[in-house]
Amino acid sequence: MGNVTSNVAAKFAFFPPTPATYGVSKDEETGKLMFTGVTPEKSMEVHQVTTKSGNKVVATFWKHPFARFTLLYSHGNAADLGQMVDLFIELRAHLRVNIMSYDYSGYGASTGKPSEGNTYHDIEAVYNCLRSEYEIKPEEMILYGQSVGSGPTLYLASRLKRLRGVVLHSAILSGIRVLYPVKMTLWFDIYKNIDRIRHVTCPVLVIHGTKDEVVTMSHGKKLWELSKDKYDPLWVKGGGHCNLETYPEYIKHLRKFINAMEKLALNNPPSRQLDDEPSNTETKLTCCLRFKKK
Repeated sequence: MGNVTSNVAAKFAFFPPTPATYGVSKDEETGKLMFTGVTPEKSMEVHQVTTKSGNKVVATFWKHPFARFTLLYSHGNAADLGQMVDLFIELRAHLRVNIMSYDYSGYGASTGKPSEGNTYHDIEAVYNCLRSEYEIKPEEMILYGQSVGSGPTLYLASRLKRLRGVVLHSAILSGIRVLYPVKMTLWFDIYKNIDRIRHVTCPVLVIHGTKDEVVTMSHGKKLWELSKDKYDPLWVKGGGHCNLETYPEYIKHLRKFINAMEKLALNNPPSRQLDDEPSNTETKLTCCLRFKKK
């Protein structure tokens, strides 16, 4: 059953740019990893983390000197990190946050093959890197999932008790629901966000375009309705699936959310009784989602 599910995911959901838009090499002087093929950014730190599947996943950390929070960003299914550089520079500057992003297995310079299960292992490995390398606590993290990236985002968010917040950008209810308006969750469906959102206890911001023809706004509205801790959603009038970053209200609303999370952190510090680690209840314009019917 698991193999069938993975095959469905690979067939319908994953379109890594070919060839990859960047490479990774080691600086001869410092021994640190660096990007090749894209304009270098001195403050970007490059990591290769090993997942439970044994894949080597590339992750980038963008540090802001006055950051209060760190975004753990899961991008769309038709982009890689080389295409995200400009967006991350803008988000870091405007939101005053650190950003940690990564390429899924089989994307960019990450090894392995893309699958639903691998994306879960990918985000877990990157989360562990944030905890061990940068000593960033869950209550200092905001998970950000764009399009298919909402799948690994909600997978991790549903297992963390002390997370500060979640942003769902053009998110999906599930893989099959993008293709067909099914009422019930099918066993072979992928990224069953409609079920996982119910287990997320932190504030959730939903952003969706009213003219999204790939993932209709009904997905975003339902996810917002099912959220336990709803933050004011942003329905971008006229926005499509791949262009929400170009609307001024996008960054304005994100900044408002970050400010609200800062106030929440000051007024409601997390209880020390909550576990920092995941529970065991469950094992820019180019970041478009594409699904194909066969």
